[in-house]
Amino acid sequence: MRTSAVVSGALALLLLVLVMAGWSPLLSFDRAVDEALHRSAVDHPGFTRVNRVFSDWVWDPWTLRALAFAVVVLLVRAGRRRLAWWVAGTVVAAAGVQQAVKALVGRERPEWRDPVDSASFAAFPSGHAMTAAVVCGLLLWVVALVGREPWRGWGTLAGLAVVSVLGVGWTRLYLGVHWPSDVLAGWLMGWCCVAVAVVSYRRGPVRRPVPAGPGPDAGEET
Repeated sequence: MRTSAVVSGALALLLLVLVMAGWSPLLSFDRAVDEALHRSAVDHPGFTRVNRVFSDWVWDPWTLRALAFAVVVLLVRAGRRRLAWWVAGTVVAAAGVQQAVKALVGRERPEWRDPVDSASFAAFPSGHAMTAAVVCGLLLWVVALVGREPWRGWGTLAGLAVVSVLGVGWTRLYLGVHWPSDVLAGWLMGWCCVAVAVVSYRRGPVRRPVPAGPGPDAGEET
């Protein structure tokens, strides 16, 4: 996991440098992809509306953060307080990193004469893509960490997570509010945040079994 954090972080940093430097091959690729998808979005309004529903509601960053908050509450109720605050802290920290990088890069979003959607703030990285990667990655980690035995629904959950992460990136491109490099950077930065959270959590205090007793904190995570 440490290697994953380093690699994803390095690739995200490389993308940031290339975008800020205005590297022509990357900018040309971004423009070509967005122009092709925008023509399709304008020509297929029904499919565009479906993409807007998923992008603005189902996979909206605040929807995903609410899901993470619900998991935090369940972890606290289950006595897994350290894990709960680790998840909450990672989601908050990732949002802070996202906004800081947006302010640093200040990249303009695609502009169209016939836009099909709109978005605020700078383009790089994609907040939708980064939040999806962070929340879905953390939830899979929590399920793997808390589960005491193989769970039959694991494959379904992992599939939904992958579809969500890839799907939200697609919707942002199809709706013409992000460049491909914005989405890729969001995925890389999001995964880097998850990997760092996992590595740092493992280095923290180890949970030790507490003998059952009459006290209210018996068996609680330290």
